[in-house]
Parts: sequence; C-alpha cells; structure tokens
Amino acid sequence: MTLQSPQAIGGDIFSSIKELSGKLVERWRRRDRISQRSLAKSVGRTERWIRELEGGAGTASLEDHIRCAHALRMTASHLFIFLLAVEHKMAIPNELLLQDDLWDLERDILDVVSRHQAAAVARLASRGGAATIRPA
Repeated sequence: MTLQSPQAIGGDIFSSIKELSGKLVERWRRRDRISQRSLAKSVGRTERWIRELEGGAGTASLEDHIRCAHALRMTASHLFIFLLAVEHKMAIPNELLLQDDLWDLERDILDVVSRHQAAAVARLASRGGAATIRPA
C-alpha cells in the first residue's frame, strides 16, 4: 500500500485534526467542570488562546493540542489515529474519534503492535540474526 503523505494531502488534514481535537478538549473540559481560565493557566496560555484552540483555530500547533489533552488527562490518540488513517487512505468516522474514551481501542492497537514486534523478533531469531529489539 502506498502512503499518502500529509504534504500531499494538504493543510486540510491538519485543520481537520485541530478542529476535532479542539471539540474534544472543550467537551472534556466542560465535562470535568474546568474553566477555560484554569485550563489556560495549567498549560501556560491565555483564556483567549484556549477559546481559539477549542474553536479549531489554526494557530495552535499539534503539540499545543497534546499539551491541552494531557492537562485534561486525555491521551492524544484522537490526533494520531486520524492522521494514520488519512496517510493510509482509510476513513475513520468522526463519531469514533469524538468518543470520550478510546482506552479500549488504544489497548487493542498496542496489543497488535506488540504481537507484530514479537513476530518480527522471532523471525529474525529463527534466521540466526541477533534479536536485540526489546520492548519499551
């Protein structure tokens, strides 16, 4: 399968990711009854900046979105699952990514990666190669 690079996709993918992320940040912040002021203080930004991020403004970087997600005790999978799917020309329904808890999906993905890594190490070892790859 040929990957579709983010540059070939254009800026729309990053705008979409930021918009989706902003909605999730706002939803989690409201759910936990955290004010924009409090979130802004915890990430070292202004209230206005938080409003812009939640509105999907393009000025915040993906790192900024991750920082806000982590401040709200969210993982950043909603950013990277979407990007990975686009790179592979696969559709992921926004409804999936708008779920509050992707923990089970994240665990399933990590289990698949772990099994893939173990199989690669086993193949290398069976060929007489040095299997020096170690899980983190």
